[in-house]
Amino acid sequence: MSPFGGGMGSSGQLCGTLAGALAVIGFTWGKTEPRGRDHKLMWKLSNAMVARFAEICQPYGGTDCIDIARVDWKDAEQVRAFYRDPDSCRNNCIRVVRETAASLHDLVSTVARR
Repeated sequence: MSPFGGGMGSSGQLCGTLAGALAVIGFTWGKTEPRGRDHKLMWKLSNAMVARFAEICQPYGGTDCIDIARVDWKDAEQVRAFYRDPDSCRNNCIRVVRETAASLHDLVSTVARR
């Protein structure tokens, strides 16, 4: 799942945090065999996670990595600044990852309590 970083393969597109959260949901409630069926909760949880992620990313104007990190991953100078400058948008990424993980935990915990 490492290629999820940098907005799916350093493209700046969809934030890998959402892709990772959806992968967890799919691994947990998705098909267990090719001809099997997805658990009925998978789509509901996935939809809820996407909606929550959109709310988390609202301050950045979108759910793409470029909206959140504001870095061109193919520009070595920008990448260095992203990691070295304490005032870089890396703080946005840290917040998004933390809040997405917490939202995923809340969704999974709600299902587990049923």
